Amino acid sequence: MYVSRIFNPKRVFLYSLRSTLIFTLYASVVVFLYACFEFEWLKIPWVPLTLIGIALAFYVGFKNNSAYDRTWEARKIWGAIVNQSRSWGAMVKGFVTDEFSETPVPQQEVDAVRKRLIYRHIAWLYRLKRQLRVIKSWEHDRPLNRRYRKVINEHFPSLDPEAELKQFIADEEAEALLKKTNVCTQLIDKQSEDLRELKRIGLIDDFRHMELQALLSDFYTQQGKCERIKNFPLPRQYASLSIYFVYLFILLLPMGLLTAFADAELPAYMVWGVIPFTSIIGWVFWMMESIGDYAENPFENLAFDIPMTGLTRTIEIDLREMLGETDLPDPIQPKDGFIM
Repeated sequence: MYVSRIFNPKRVFLYSLRSTLIFTLYASVVVFLYACFEFEWLKIPWVPLTLIGIALAFYVGFKNNSAYDRTWEARKIWGAIVNQSRSWGAMVKGFVTDEFSETPVPQQEVDAVRKRLIYRHIAWLYRLKRQLRVIKSWEHDRPLNRRYRKVINEHFPSLDPEAELKQFIADEEAEALLKKTNVCTQLIDKQSEDLRELKRIGLIDDFRHMELQALLSDFYTQQGKCERIKNFPLPRQYASLSIYFVYLFILLLPMGLLTAFADAELPAYMVWGVIPFTSIIGWVFWMMESIGDYAENPFENLAFDIPMTGLTRTIEIDLREMLGETDLPDPIQPKDGFIM
């Protein structure tokens, strides 16, 4: 996620340079053929092109709105995860006591149970983040994207899956979970088993068991919402045709501009103005398309993702502070204007 006030113009320039140069080169060829070889057939009426441009603007706007909805929903889901995680920590700390046990339970053992439940939840957060960043076939995985992910991993390094889990749960449990298809689902199921056992030995009563179990159900709900966004792309007919329409418009653009410049009462040399105007207009439409193209996948580990790494670290710090710990990791800080 980009957190600086405005984009660095240099970044925008470098990102769009290749495409803009292609537009410029194409427009130069069209104008050269018209001006030097009098290829009059290259001119097309300006009015149909205007209608295409208007229709395209509406279409790209629709796609961008739909893509933004996916990103904003993902952010709301993770906002709910943050809130419910804090509730989980507070409820575990306040609900898990020996007041319902038939025999006194040492405070050290009660604290160990609380820590186990909270640490397993932190493990769920880290694993959910990792599972959501597995690249799907429709997500961006070109060489440029791979290079960027390499830079991200250098700025925001993470442990391998096994070591990451073993930070928060027992080694045997981590090894068993990693053999499962969906580790996140099994982590919450393990929490549910723990709650049932705590109820049996009297560390929580029926009411507290129900309240804690309801939170686990909420975590399943939020996980399912994330998986829905991750596993169901923006319908490809909208995404793909938008790209085709933009390139078709840019292909016709210099031909329509030829008519506007050549038929106007302007000096003959002004026809060369088609080149910069094609570049500018083409750049605007291409950037509009690119914005929606990247916004539709909020979990693909690129610059405009939901900052799951930062949010997960924030929750970890909050929950471990609830346990009274002081040796805490540092919050994730932005790097070059981005936070992941």
